[in-house]
Amino acid sequence: MTLLPEAIARTLFGASPTALERAVAAITAAGLVALIPLTCAAIVIWAKRKVTAAFTDRIAPNRLGPFGTLIIVADAIRLLSKELIVPEGADRPAYDLGPVLVVFSAVIGFAVVPMGSVDGVTVQLADPETGLAYVFAVASLATLGLAMCGYASANKYSMLGGLRVVAQNIAYEIPLVVTGMSVVIFAGTLRTSEIVAAQQTTLVELGGLAIPSWYAIVNPFAFVLFLLANLAEVGRNPFDTPEAPTELVAGYQTEYSSVYFVLVYMGEFVHVFLGGALVATIFLGGPAGPLLPGFVWFLVKIWAVFLFTQWARSALPRVRIDQLIEIGWKGLLVLSFANLLLTAIVVGLLAP
Repeated sequence: MTLLPEAIARTLFGASPTALERAVAAITAAGLVALIPLTCAAIVIWAKRKVTAAFTDRIAPNRLGPFGTLIIVADAIRLLSKELIVPEGADRPAYDLGPVLVVFSAVIGFAVVPMGSVDGVTVQLADPETGLAYVFAVASLATLGLAMCGYASANKYSMLGGLRVVAQNIAYEIPLVVTGMSVVIFAGTLRTSEIVAAQQTTLVELGGLAIPSWYAIVNPFAFVLFLLANLAEVGRNPFDTPEAPTELVAGYQTEYSSVYFVLVYMGEFVHVFLGGALVATIFLGGPAGPLLPGFVWFLVKIWAVFLFTQWARSALPRVRIDQLIEIGWKGLLVLSFANLLLTAIVVGLLAP
């Protein structure tokens, strides 16, 4: 398996690149990988409105460009040209750093996600033994960034939104990680490439149709738990209480405008796609799929998770903050540990 940085180093500098040349290749590969979630987040500006309009029987952007796609350019110009207003009394270092940390924590999570192969090169920056733990760890940095946004804004609504972020993510990160660990028990590894490889075998054949051993099929209960916890982790309905426009104006992002608002807004959607990448990797066979290239299947799967979050946004009412915490601690946490225990028992009984 040739990873992207190694392939770029060989292409640009030959078979024996120096340490400096490998560093240049790694930075180039990181930029190419980062373009994938950032491009998806840009397309969301248009896709979110189209999907929501379809769900709610409204008219989406349809004037600017084919099917209204140039609304992406128009919104980018509109938002970036607005004046950056910093509230009086803001904690400026934290105020400036928070939005950057939100985007950064999501983008670097894609470093260890296998996105399929292109001409024999695996679109993946690194494949450490602790890959899955790494993704969970860096994704959790968004909690710190959003809490900084709320605290530093010198606004009571923003502060409440930041506190809700911390309470919500603690309540739902634990079930998310515990459910992910049930997959680790099945696969016997934290390495993301090996988790994907473990799902390539055939589970059963029905009438000549091979059913793959995707963990969403092997353990659908864990798959549902992970999807629900992921909804809360990325702050989508019915778990969008940190923003809660009817209660907190816009929550932690109330005092942000111009490029800072763009960063916070973009960070939210990059996290949605990182959640989709995790779902695809540990439950849906990663980039595996028939006929189409693996990279295309990977994109299809992460966009399918995005469509699920948009359906939830349009169909499900927001729960109260006390209900959200109760669902997390008394519901998902208990069920995730029960699933982990059951998985361990089943794997132990089936082990040779």
